Formats: sequence, structure tokens, C-alpha cells
Amino acid sequence: MTTSIVFLSDFGYRNEWVGICHAVIDRVAPGSPIVDLSHGVPPLDVRAGALLLADSLPFLGEDAIVLAVVDPSVGRDRDLAIRTRSGRLLVGPDNGILSPAWSALDGVTEAVSITSEKHGFLPVAPSFHARDVLAPAAAHLANGVALGELGEQLDPSTLAELTMPQPNIEAGRIECEVLDLNRFGNVQLNVRGPDLAAAGLDGSERVSVRTLSATIVASRVSTFADIDADGWGLMVDPRGWCTVVRANPGNAAEGLGVGSGDLVWLADG
Repeated sequence: MTTSIVFLSDFGYRNEWVGICHAVIDRVAPGSPIVDLSHGVPPLDVRAGALLLADSLPFLGEDAIVLAVVDPSVGRDRDLAIRTRSGRLLVGPDNGILSPAWSALDGVTEAVSITSEKHGFLPVAPSFHARDVLAPAAAHLANGVALGELGEQLDPSTLAELTMPQPNIEAGRIECEVLDLNRFGNVQLNVRGPDLAAAGLDGSERVSVRTLSATIVASRVSTFADIDADGWGLMVDPRGWCTVVRANPGNAAEGLGVGSGDLVWLADG
């Protein structure tokens, strides 16, 4: 049985970067399926990539190897291959992108810094470790190479971890921030359904959404078809995050004047 590799990056498709990583994997591990989870992570946005990966874990094959590359400091951070307590193998830079995933998988049991020249491509391009270090490492793991053969053992406590923003919840009010904006302009907040319940907003049919640029009232909806024409909605998206949306083809991000990381306040509408 061949082992699949799930590939996540911020590379986009304009250049050859995704395709060349595919080619490297195929060269090292012919026949290993490659699942492109996303290459549309906002450029250099480690947090967005980390959350997307962690939210996607329940839908990945149990034995699939994860290759995640969002690497603003390529060449500076260590290149990692790790095994989680659940047995999942993860490959990526040591900048925190893997940390929400390994936390969801009960932590790290083994970690190595990928330094083996035997398992990469030389010379390593300083600005393209995805091609020369990380993709080959994932492919060798798919071939059954032992984790320890890829490089020196690391103390898991030394690995970089992301600190994820938490909403400030009060009775009838939530102060939160924008996690991500998708191509349709939907505004994903760092709020989940239980957070609405903790603030006493879970029963509200209408929720006030305030930013530094605008204030609107959104109806609680479960799908876009529930939104009135030219209206606003607050829904729990398929990844479990509360998301502000507009009736198609409206753009909630433009209407609220927000970008990633901006503050948003929710209250009973």
C-alpha cells in the first residue's frame, strides 16, 4: 500500500513551486498519492495555514503524511519531521505551523531536524527548502524511511508553538478578531459556537457586528440561502468558526472594512 502525502502551502499556482514539489515527491516516492489540501493560504500567514491544517485533520487519511509549508523565514528556521502521539507524521518548518496539528493529535513523541544530505537534494537552495529538504523528506517517509534517519533528534519542548488568539467573552458581548478572509469576502472570527453560548448570544436571532469602520446587524443563519437579499448573516462555517457573511454576491470583508487580525465586537442585535 502506498502512503499519501497531504500538501499545504501559501505558494499559489502562478509559479512552478507546487508542481516542482510534486515532481520531487514523485521522483523519490513514485506512486504515492499527493493530496493538495490548499495552496491558497494567504502569503506568509503562518497562523492561517496552521489553523486550516488543524481543522482539516479529521478528514485526512489516518496514515497520510502531512507536508505543510508556510515559511516567511525560509532558511533560518529548522526543518522538522515529527511523529505525534497518535502516530501521524508531520513535515514542515519550525515556525509553529505544525503546532495546532500536533496539539490536536495529543502531542509530539519524536522530532528531528532534517539535516541528512542523503535524503534531500543538493545543493539546497537557501530560499526553496520546500523543494530541496521538506518535500524529499516527506517522500522518504512515505517510502518507509525511519524518522531518525532524516537528521538529529530534537527535544520536543524546544519546538516553536503558536499562541492562538482567544476571544474576550462577557455577558452579552464578545471581543474577537478576524482569523481569515476567503475569496468570497467571508469574515472568519476566532469565535466558535460554544463561545456564543458562553456570552449568552446563542439564542439571539440577530447579532450586532461592530468594527472600527462599520456596524451592521446580522441574522443568525445556517446557510447563505437563509440571508435576505442585500442582508448580512452570522453562521458557523464548516470548520466550526463563526463567520460573518453577506447574501451572494456581497462581500462582508469590504462592507466591514476589515482585514486579518482586526478587532470585531459582537453583541445582541
